[in-house]
Amino acid sequence: MGVPVKLSHRDEDGARLASLLWEFGPGWRAISSAMVGGGIGPAEWVLNAQVIGGYARMDPVDHLLEMAPPGPGVGMLTAASVDHFTRAADGGAEAVATVGLRVPTWAAAPDGAADPELAPMYLPGTVNIIVAVPVAMSDAALVNAVMTVTEAKSQALLEAGFPCTGTASDAVCVAVRDDGPEELFGGPRSLWGARVARAVHDAVRRGARDWANRNGLTTLSRAIMGSSM
Repeated sequence: MGVPVKLSHRDEDGARLASLLWEFGPGWRAISSAMVGGGIGPAEWVLNAQVIGGYARMDPVDHLLEMAPPGPGVGMLTAASVDHFTRAADGGAEAVATVGLRVPTWAAAPDGAADPELAPMYLPGTVNIIVAVPVAMSDAALVNAVMTVTEAKSQALLEAGFPCTGTASDAVCVAVRDDGPEELFGGPRSLWGARVARAVHDAVRRGARDWANRNGLTTLSRAIMGSSM
């Protein structure tokens, strides 16, 4: 694939934790829901750093910046195993996902529903997705692309046997070039939106199945997890 993703490790809080760093360099911008570099702005790198389950630091932004390279970028945290990241590409669009499904969640949960965070802490949660597209996009197309990523993620999770739309702590980043003709659409039937959707769908579906296999979850137990939300 195109830009190499760097996997590194650190010892922290009594655990061996992994981080993924995707360095694009100058000439890129991103839309993201992450704590560092969230919103729309320039991005030379994206960092996806693993933390322990039950992470309780009150300075997550400073923590991320301690691990990040200089310059503008996007930083996100996850309790999922970053070592088991999945990567997919389609027609030049690339997607990297880290998948943890300790607390599979429907976006529209009933008011007053039991707190699913009571699920066992030894099962990591959060689905983080990073996408890179080698063309420029308008702001509206970037928002549209985030919708497409989210829809493709939910489709992949359902197909992998998890009755959910994601988890409550998922993060997303879509990086694009900041020069050249702007794509005006990022929906799943636009040229680049369709490529993004297929790449994300592939990466998340494989990540979800891998997570289930590593944690010994059968199709039935996945359904039970979803029905308890």
